[in-house]
Amino acid sequence: MDTTPRAGRREWIGLAVLAFPTLLLSLDMSVLHLAVPHLAADLRPSSTELLWIIDSYGFMIAGLLVTMGTLGDRIGRRKLLMIGGAGFGIASIAAAFAPSPAMLIAARVLLGVAGATLMPSTLALISNMFQDTRQRSTAIAVWMSCFMGGMVIGPVVGGVLLENFRWGSVFLMGVPVMILLLVTAPALLPEYRDENAGKLDLVSVALSLGTILPIVYALKELAKYGPQLPNMIALVAGLALGVIFVRRQRRIAEPMLDLRLFRVRTFSTALGIVLVGAITMGGIFMLVSQYFQLVAGLSALEAGVLMLPQAGAVVVGSLIAPRLAKRFRPEFVLGFGMLVAAAGLLLFVLVDAGNGATLVTIGIACGSFGMGPQGVLCTEMVVGSVPPQKAGAASALSETSGEFGIAMGIAVFGSLATAVYRGVVELPSDLPPGIAAEAADGIAGAVTAAGRLADPEIVLGPARDAFTSGFQVVSIVSAAIVALFAVIGMALLRKRSGTQAEPEEAGRPEAAAV
Repeated sequence: MDTTPRAGRREWIGLAVLAFPTLLLSLDMSVLHLAVPHLAADLRPSSTELLWIIDSYGFMIAGLLVTMGTLGDRIGRRKLLMIGGAGFGIASIAAAFAPSPAMLIAARVLLGVAGATLMPSTLALISNMFQDTRQRSTAIAVWMSCFMGGMVIGPVVGGVLLENFRWGSVFLMGVPVMILLLVTAPALLPEYRDENAGKLDLVSVALSLGTILPIVYALKELAKYGPQLPNMIALVAGLALGVIFVRRQRRIAEPMLDLRLFRVRTFSTALGIVLVGAITMGGIFMLVSQYFQLVAGLSALEAGVLMLPQAGAVVVGSLIAPRLAKRFRPEFVLGFGMLVAAAGLLLFVLVDAGNGATLVTIGIACGSFGMGPQGVLCTEMVVGSVPPQKAGAASALSETSGEFGIAMGIAVFGSLATAVYRGVVELPSDLPPGIAAEAADGIAGAVTAAGRLADPEIVLGPARDAFTSGFQVVSIVSAAIVALFAVIGMALLRKRSGTQAEPEEAGRPEAAAV
């Protein structure tokens, strides 16, 4: 007889409390890009300052997720969530009214530190509140839908705010949500911590930051400027520190990251699929956004509206996944969904530069619908295959895989699309050298250069065709990767042992050594 406790009304209301910060966090990731022209006109940052304003938030989240997940296991997940929520609200106000670029960068850094506490804390608390496997799958589906939906509706919300209010309004969205969290969390959310956890190893914290930040930075810079000495040095330095970090975790008695978790087949396989999904969809989202605005000529708000079907598709895909997993084996639901996503990505092969916005909208919606089960089921497998006291660290690893995957996808597929563009673009031979060089570099440069010509179409036409060719190549490669890992994932996960036994086994040295 199954004696696993089932969640009641308090837990489901608590899920709503956890969902709002998750939605807000993803909104904050996507909305700033629309505000850049407005804050640039107001604060007049240098090009370097502007890059830090945009990137510092994501860098801090990526760098601190593992640390915050482990810290939550030690001091209490609800406590860390509330500390992070208070910090996020304060930093949001500071960002909204920042009088200078330096102050805005500092506020964005604090937002990233606070944001890094929210994701692993919310997901770990869900794993504690919903111990029944089916209920936990549904709860994670709701959580994932909020996160993915926020990424997509961010441009729409941001466009509305910026049309009616000052640029700082995009940051103030977080304040009432965090106040609600602080008021309701003590009554609705349970506290949970690892009673046997030791002190946080500060050397490991420094090594984890030294590993993640340079690698994420290098991947972003590779996507923007290609291989250059500074970003290659950063990449090598990050990888070297990563080796030192892993060796330290194996040596010390109380590691920040329990590497034995990776010996659990379900955990490592699901984590790998999360990484692959983030790589492919991260790169595709970037190219879809560029297609809408730079090829189809849509405004950011219009592009955001066309992304709304994608938001609906990922929500539907996420919410139906637990129901399907009750009738069919979860790995089959996961694999079939990824194959549907691959088919959606292949639709981009049919896109042309003249009139492809509708087809792109359909393709990205199909891809997101197919990836919906991947996000939910893999996340549930990750948190469900480890002991409860490791849920925070496991949640953080899942989120870190997503952050790494998005950065890597933008770098790899962005570089591939740019390489195709530069190889096939055919510009008029009589263009001024400066304009020709700028237009040959990429679609963004071509749009800028075309604005200085009497007849912009002599540059825009070939540039749009070349970008579309790169887009088509990326769609083929990404579809092939998704389809391949759908098959590999189904094969590996079908061989896994029952997830009910794995949580207890994962934390024991004798089990980890198997």
